[in-house]
Amino acid sequence: MGKEVTEVVPGVFRIADTCHVYVIAAPASAGEERTGIAIDFGSGRVLDLLEDIGIDRLTDVLMTHHHRDQAQGLARAVEHGIAVHVPPVERDLFENVGDMWSGRQISNDYDLRDDRFSLLDPVRVTAVVPEYRTATYGGVDVRVLPTPGHTPGSVTYLVGEVAFTGDLIYAPGKVWSLAATQWSYTENEGPAMVVLSCELLRKEELDVLLPSHGEPMLHPASALSELSATMQRYVDFRRPHPWDVRGLLANPFVEVTSHLLMNRSSQSYSYVLLSESGAAMVFDFGYDMSTGLVKSTAREARRPWLASLPALREHYGVTAVEVAVPTHYHDDHVAGMPLLRDVEGTEIWAPSHIAPILATPLHHDLPCQWFDPIPADRVLGLGETVRWREYDITVHDLPGHTLFAAAYEFEVDGYRVLVTGDQQDGMGIADAIDKTDRQEILNFQYKNRFSIEDYRKSAALYRRLRPDVMVSGHWRPRWVDDDYLHMLTRLGEELVALHHDLLPLDRPDLGADGVLCRLTPYYSSVPAGGEITLTATVRNPWPHKAVATIEPVVPPGWRREPGPLTLRLPGGGMEQVHLRFCADVVPRRRVRLAVDLTIGDLRLGQHAEALVDVVMQGNR
Repeated sequence: MGKEVTEVVPGVFRIADTCHVYVIAAPASAGEERTGIAIDFGSGRVLDLLEDIGIDRLTDVLMTHHHRDQAQGLARAVEHGIAVHVPPVERDLFENVGDMWSGRQISNDYDLRDDRFSLLDPVRVTAVVPEYRTATYGGVDVRVLPTPGHTPGSVTYLVGEVAFTGDLIYAPGKVWSLAATQWSYTENEGPAMVVLSCELLRKEELDVLLPSHGEPMLHPASALSELSATMQRYVDFRRPHPWDVRGLLANPFVEVTSHLLMNRSSQSYSYVLLSESGAAMVFDFGYDMSTGLVKSTAREARRPWLASLPALREHYGVTAVEVAVPTHYHDDHVAGMPLLRDVEGTEIWAPSHIAPILATPLHHDLPCQWFDPIPADRVLGLGETVRWREYDITVHDLPGHTLFAAAYEFEVDGYRVLVTGDQQDGMGIADAIDKTDRQEILNFQYKNRFSIEDYRKSAALYRRLRPDVMVSGHWRPRWVDDDYLHMLTRLGEELVALHHDLLPLDRPDLGADGVLCRLTPYYSSVPAGGEITLTATVRNPWPHKAVATIEPVVPPGWRREPGPLTLRLPGGGMEQVHLRFCADVVPRRRVRLAVDLTIGDLRLGQHAEALVDVVMQGNR
């Protein structure tokens, strides 16, 4: 072997390239083909040096992260029939990187992630790697751990006691790039994530760290501890007050009662209900152990992981996270639930109006949805009381922050608790320090399908239930008293009055958001030349019966069936109609379909749209 190839540990070879590429030789019997797998790929130079390594071919390449110095040669890997496996968070930056290049904000940009150090062109991905689990690649068992820091989606691969750490660590106490850890303007998310990742990785029984840049580290625990401590100093230097990141990892939970915990590390807060059996139920589970949210909502900017679970087991004896339930569908409340199910076997129970939103994201035009479908293992009826272990939990409809939200009522440790999600901000009546009154903020967003009466109804629900404590998604638990209930009642009435003062709600009643027709599915795909059916849901803003005229609007090359049609709507009522469209034969992204709408003498024009990707046959 020359300088280009070094056997760093028995059976593991390092190739000098744009980054270190590691090849792990697979076990082989005499006379069999000699194969191996690669960790990262650099420029693809490894393919020219297989003979020096003593193997015939590579079967798989596992990427630690998406940066170009790790990945620029992947097209060669695909040409040679090598399966490409990438971190789940960063898949789009490999196979759909063209979308990033075409849509990435450049002007007035506050998103400082190094996503533009991605591949210049897409590459075909075989699969994502299973975080927290072991998979076999080419006969080699590999355990995958999320280790964000250098990028939000970075992972580390463990083969026995050898850790392939990508660019998490360069040398004891050092990283390859500090600039890469700055993900958003003036913020500190990446460096704090480096601290957390080092602490989590330090708990593994490791013999050696093999970085993408730098030399092997034969004392992993001390190397990681040194980096954790040094990076903690850096985090504190950039903040007005010290931030005990390692303390947050050691004990992320605050006791609301002895059997109800708040995860203060998560974005938003999740709550853990403890059973005497050792099992746990979680209410919401979005971005666990969050150090802040990047000023981008791209998938590769958001990191679900399970970093708080070791503390849950260590401090509270939890043996299983059996059930997760969402208060609503927003990503910061549900993004981590699929990982909980895949890794922990957690069942997801969702209320009947939230379950369809989770199962079919983008069927409705709603903000803040997670990227992937999250099917429910059990659907809960509104008003239903369900039994979990020793607890009876009642599900209440709670529109306001969003139409698709629920509150959960149960008793624990002698207290009646209501989990309310993001309904209101929870600031309370008076500040604990200066005792001055603080106005509660009602957290309504029109795109979430807010209706004018929602907070009047929720205030009535709170008065009826009279909980001892209300716990919410982004604010500390609120112990309830009469003053608080009166405040919410007053604010609910004031909100109704404000909308009546500001909007023409008598004739016609346009509602809070002014939307009288919606098309579903809002975003879908159709094969070139194929057909798609959209459903138009029309609401009558008039108190009397009215005729609605609907005319589908299509771009050139498309056909519509039927043409213009009419609906007879009851006063204040809704009706649906199905519209069939035949797609153009030319593949195209985000084709706009619409309906031109008139209801009575109210001419609304092209009031509602839907987006359709036209794809080649077989790519749907």
